[in-house]
Amino acid sequence: MNKDINEQLEAAEQAFSAAMISNDPDAIRQCITDDWILVTPESGPVSAEKLLDLIAAGNLTHDTMTKTTYHRHILGDVATVTGRGQNSGRFHGEPISADEWITDVYQKVDGTWRCVLTHLAPALAKPEVRIAQ
Repeated sequence: MNKDINEQLEAAEQAFSAAMISNDPDAIRQCITDDWILVTPESGPVSAEKLLDLIAAGNLTHDTMTKTTYHRHILGDVATVTGRGQNSGRFHGEPISADEWITDVYQKVDGTWRCVLTHLAPALAKPEVRIAQ
């Protein structure tokens, strides 16, 4: 795998996390495409517009967000990045925290990797646990 592309994708992941904890919709927009979708176990598909409106109104905030990448798959100008992440913040004033498996799908747009889809799943197993063959 191309080391430069791996570094670019890791930088994109770090920038996305930093934008989320900034709670700044404009910073987040720089990391995602206009048609980005967040898929959660609780709500299913959530549009960028809906998520950014929640953040702009102060109804969703993040204080922390970390992610350890376990796998990248590059297909030209599209790539998937899968890892385990933790975050904390507030939703409608109530504390929230999550430990999740995260897959981000990126597309290279005008030379910049932008996220087109984020899929979340609760982290119920340790990374070293494998399904038997």
